[in-house]
Amino acid sequence: MSNLRLSLPQPRAAAEPLRLPIGQILLAEGKIARGDLNHALQLQQHVDALLGEILISEGLADRGDVMSALSRQQSAQLADLERDPPEAALANHLPASLCLEHGVIPWMEIGDTLLVATARPARFDHLRRALGPDGPRLLPVLADARQIRRQIGCLYGTELARRAATRVPAAESCRTWEGVGRRGALALLLLWGLSLGLVASPLWGFTLLTLWACLTLLACMALKGAALWAHLTARKESAPPAFSERQLPFRLPRVSILVPLLEEKEIAGHLIRRLTRLTYPKSLLEVVLVLEEEDAVTRATLERTALPPWISTIEVPSAGRLTTKPRALNYALDFCRGSIIGVWDAEDSPQPDQIERVVSRFQEAPARVACLQGVLDYYNSRANWLARCFTLEYAAWWRVILPGIARLGLVIPLGGTTLFFRRDILEELGGWDAHNVTEDADLGLRLARHGYQTELLPTVTYEEANCRPWPWVRQRSRWLKGFLITWCVHMRRPAQLLRDLGPKRFWGVQALLLAGFCQFACAPLLWAFWLILAGLPHPVELTLGPLALWLMVTLFITAETLNIALAMVAAAGREHRHLMVWAFTLPLYFALGALAAFKALHELIVSPFYWDKTEHGVTPAPEGAEAPAAPLAGPPPHR
Repeated sequence: MSNLRLSLPQPRAAAEPLRLPIGQILLAEGKIARGDLNHALQLQQHVDALLGEILISEGLADRGDVMSALSRQQSAQLADLERDPPEAALANHLPASLCLEHGVIPWMEIGDTLLVATARPARFDHLRRALGPDGPRLLPVLADARQIRRQIGCLYGTELARRAATRVPAAESCRTWEGVGRRGALALLLLWGLSLGLVASPLWGFTLLTLWACLTLLACMALKGAALWAHLTARKESAPPAFSERQLPFRLPRVSILVPLLEEKEIAGHLIRRLTRLTYPKSLLEVVLVLEEEDAVTRATLERTALPPWISTIEVPSAGRLTTKPRALNYALDFCRGSIIGVWDAEDSPQPDQIERVVSRFQEAPARVACLQGVLDYYNSRANWLARCFTLEYAAWWRVILPGIARLGLVIPLGGTTLFFRRDILEELGGWDAHNVTEDADLGLRLARHGYQTELLPTVTYEEANCRPWPWVRQRSRWLKGFLITWCVHMRRPAQLLRDLGPKRFWGVQALLLAGFCQFACAPLLWAFWLILAGLPHPVELTLGPLALWLMVTLFITAETLNIALAMVAAAGREHRHLMVWAFTLPLYFALGALAAFKALHELIVSPFYWDKTEHGVTPAPEGAEAPAAPLAGPPPHR
């Protein structure tokens, strides 16, 4: 301790000469070359980053050399927080919010002086001003930013994890659904009433259920048909030039990308190779791999993987039984430094200039545009029949239906990846609902209800299509359960939802969430129409007559034809043309969805927060696979 006291920085004399720039110190010590320093200085003119961060991120200087030079420049003690971590009791001296905001951690207490570790000593006075004149006497010591972040997690992790689970206001969250009692009683009551009706009058009971199935089918068909028409009649706009051919005419912001991982055995190395192709300045790119504290599998994988300086990890402390992607995202959000927050999945392969496109669009867009949603595609579409149909389904969704929905001015349900947010708006809304298993769709609806807009961005991210039957059912059941949960949450007060969204968007939400779920759950009722081909009588014919039956059959055939047409329109491009013939097998593919819907209903009652994880890396992307360099279309539609 005495040695430490002797090495503490002393106040500078008034006549002390100006400090040398850190680049000059590194150059004088032979740690960097003159050409590398000039390159970093030129880059600093266009990016909002310190010179030391640029040198480290661009691989021009060693992190240890930069920290040593900064220590000499600032005449500040250099601390190793891994070898000499702060004691837990020091957490009482500074609140977690200030530590996160200023990137500091209380390290040691000597008398009435609190030594605080920081990676940015030039900004230390901001912390002093935040504490006010009655705050403790502070003295800065230098430490690596990664070590500081890790120690913040150690000192305040439990507190931050609890906050991550409850960031969204209770009125907009499903977390009040703890316990089975009320849901179970309601489910038993509905099942009892349905059974009683079918026993009392089987024909009319079946007819009423079929009418509901046809009504929701009509709602889905109307939405898809309108989206297809809006897509086909939209004015075709020329694609913007590649960003490598032009300079962005503004100072670039820092972008933080969250990549949640869970029990990933092989994905880390492939992910890092794909992300290395990104062309955005690495000094402004912060990729954070988010893993659960108890996830030994992913931790072991990352320990075998060399991470570049611009990729770091965050471990989310355990918080009871809740282990969900949105909780992990909420926790990691506090540690991010970017003004733009993005989300990618573990198996993603984004277009190399994707971040430039995001930054450019946010710069041009109105302040109410809070979210940009990229397009998802699948790199293993030739793996088997299930992968082909999965790719066709989502080609129709991302390339036809969603653009049509955007042009119609309806609420855009977000996907779980290739999402980018203005950070201040994301924090204003409380981030993600940690208990909702489709946190993306819920967040898209909350953005719309609060008056913000989501735009589709013509940039592609490749993912792995789920190509095994039971994992497909598990994944789809989670999505369907989440859609139903999201509908239930936002329909707690239907009149308020109607006022927030307006009639058109309100009914669009009903078609997307409620009717979309019911179509999978009611599919067996619609399959009964095939009985007619076998010459068997249909219950509707016996209750409502032949005309009603044939109207329903016509609706059913038209809906199936529309699904096939949507897939063929989406697959008309060069990338997916080989899949067009498989569009005629989609009715067989969607049959799996009925099983997923029944599984979702069961889990809705007994385990609404259970996260049925999708396994990645079953069919890894071929080496060098990446999204196409050319964008899909012109600029996104404005509303």
